[in-house]
Amino acid sequence: MKRIENVSLIGLGAIGAAYASRLHDMDPDCIQIIADENRMRRLQGREVLVNGRGYEFRYISPNVDTRPADLVIVAVKYEGLELAIEQIKRHVGPDTIILPLLNGISSEEAIGSVYGHDKVLHAMCVAIDAVREDTSIRFSSIGRICFGELQNVHYSENVQRVKELFDRANIPYAIPEDMQRTMWWKFMVNVGVNQTSAVLKAPYGVFQNLQDARELMISAMREVIMLSQKVGVNLTEEDIETFMGILNGMSPEGKTSMLQDIEAGRKTEVEYLAGKVCELGRQHCVPTPTNDMLYKIIRTMEQMNSMR
Repeated sequence: MKRIENVSLIGLGAIGAAYASRLHDMDPDCIQIIADENRMRRLQGREVLVNGRGYEFRYISPNVDTRPADLVIVAVKYEGLELAIEQIKRHVGPDTIILPLLNGISSEEAIGSVYGHDKVLHAMCVAIDAVREDTSIRFSSIGRICFGELQNVHYSENVQRVKELFDRANIPYAIPEDMQRTMWWKFMVNVGVNQTSAVLKAPYGVFQNLQDARELMISAMREVIMLSQKVGVNLTEEDIETFMGILNGMSPEGKTSMLQDIEAGRKTEVEYLAGKVCELGRQHCVPTPTNDMLYKIIRTMEQMNSMR
């Protein structure tokens, strides 16, 4: 089995920088960051601080010819996915594995339709509480990356190669037997806590301590549970309880990515969370009143930010 020796990463936000730092700690030469010319000008010569430690990553323009990477990690937000798919093309070869770390349940399909579904592993991040301010990223928990094929009773060669890399790089991970269900579980979590935290402008501590905030979050999650039962994934109330155990262990000052986007005046991923829930609700005749409300509020917040 060929070891993964060179990794290209696109999306140096909180999530991307956290895991890039672990790869850099293992071997600075194994990781390069794909960045367009404007972003490269902002970053080159500047350290990216990860928990106070400075990192000088190697950057490469998407327009530069290069040898294919063994692994491409896609850590952009959904609004940047279409461009990222175009920008990684010089890094994808016959044996390249692509690992998307986006929220939601549709990025793997979008990438696989361009580069081949055999190259794409399903993946998501759990329990990481990274916060980014400019080029400084802090986290108290790096969480873990759940990844694999849709079913992982036996590990494919691509899964084994990524597992071996993560062992070397000290990146926590899990390989669920039923990855599709795990992806829907994370979708449920993001629909709940990401969106309600953005609307309430609330860090994790609010949901740990205030019952009304938890009830709003859980109401949004239950709509995903109803949809999951329509498509055969079959989430249950126990899946909410599983997340509550994780939530209670997170830093009270930690913030979701959507709250960070609202505070920074950036576009959020509401189209791929509440928007997707509402779309699926219409398809399956499932009422989604909480997500209908969250969608309208967050879209309004985005529009208000754009007026400033």
